[in-house]
Amino acid sequence: MLDARLLPLQRRLTHPPAELLHGLGVRPDHITLAGFAIGILALPAIWAGFYGIGLVLILINRVADGLDGAVARMGTPTDRGAFLDIALDFVFYAAVPLGFALADPSRNALPAAVLIFSFVGTGSSFLAFSVLAEKRRLTAEDFPTKGLYYLGGLTEGFETILFFVAFCLWPGAFIWLAYLFAAMALITTVARWMMGWQVFAPEP
Repeated sequence: MLDARLLPLQRRLTHPPAELLHGLGVRPDHITLAGFAIGILALPAIWAGFYGIGLVLILINRVADGLDGAVARMGTPTDRGAFLDIALDFVFYAAVPLGFALADPSRNALPAAVLIFSFVGTGSSFLAFSVLAEKRRLTAEDFPTKGLYYLGGLTEGFETILFFVAFCLWPGAFIWLAYLFAAMALITTVARWMMGWQVFAPEP
């Protein structure tokens, strides 16, 4: 919901470190892979109850997610980079609620399952829309530098990280936070279905 509005600020913040990394010859794909490797460690950290460490790992992953694109734009962005970015992000997003489910199965397993279920809806609707938008050569005006057609919604990247931070700061409230986030994600899914129904309607 807020990603497009925050994009100019993100670009200003990531430009100096991205310029440094680009100058050092660091490739964007390596940043993507390193960020994923660090971020996925949040799963065992949260599982073990080290929520503060999990939070730090999540934030490092998100910083890397911003830097890889910034570095890529200083050279020539590739399809492989766009593929890695979205594919690894979806696995990372599912890993965080899984960590909470494993940390306390009796309390957290059901809300974590509902949240991951909602992620399937947002992820599949996002990718399905992107594939057909590419086929029709549509462009997302709010996100012109994205490697895929970026379809927004009530829950986007910023809202996801906001809830992940809240999970780690208040793990005792995970149940209700997860259900709230899942409800918002399901609203996003339905809204995307409706948009796809309209945009991809057969031409008269």
